Order: sequence, then C-alpha cells, then structure tokens
Amino acid sequence: MGFVDAIKAFYKNYVKFDGRSSRSEYWWPQLYFILLYVVILAGSVLGETIGGILALIIGLIILASIIPAISVTIRRLHDNDKSGWFFLLTLVPIVSLYILYLCIIKGTDGPNRFGPDPLGSDASVFN
Repeated sequence: MGFVDAIKAFYKNYVKFDGRSSRSEYWWPQLYFILLYVVILAGSVLGETIGGILALIIGLIILASIIPAISVTIRRLHDNDKSGWFFLLTLVPIVSLYILYLCIIKGTDGPNRFGPDPLGSDASVFN
C-alpha cells in the first residue's frame, strides 16, 4: 500500500474498529501528520498571519483525524492478535512504548481471531 492509498484507507475506515491493518496502513498516515507539522512550521516562518491560518486549517485536519488514528491503531493491534483494549496502555507513559513496539513489528501470518491477513496469504516480510 502506497502513501496515497494509505491516507485514503485511513479516512475511509474512519470508525472501523474491527479487522486488521497492515504496517503501511498505519505508518503512512504517521508520515502524513509529520508533513502537516512541517507545513505549520514553514508557515510560521512566512509570517504570523499566514502561519496562524495554516495552523488553524491543519489543526482542524488533525482534530478530525483523532478518531481514525485511534481506529487504525486498534486495527494494528488486532493484526498482532492483541485486543483493542491494549490501546489504553498509551495512557501510561513508559508502558506506551509497548504499543509502539506492537505497531512496528510484523503482524501474525494468516488469519487470526480478528480476521484475515490484510496482506493476503502471500504476505512478504515488509508490508
């Protein structure tokens, strides 16, 4: 899954908390948010008015993306055969690194209790 496809899937599956997500479906939107922050920083260099307008627009985009971000994280946990309730570990500062670890590692091969493999049966090492 490429960058554009991942962003489309991110917003298309807005409130889909069941099923599984591949690593690319999780990490491409993370890059998207980093790019949004870079745009805010660049806008602040251009001037206070332009920076403020950009910050407002991008802030609204980020606010509208909170639920899909939680959703894709839960589906990523499902890909590792973990319950979505593990997401609550993000509220504990050091323990939240475990959730980051689960989002980095490869998901379980083949179907698990949360659904079929998002990459199909011929999944490679890299999603």
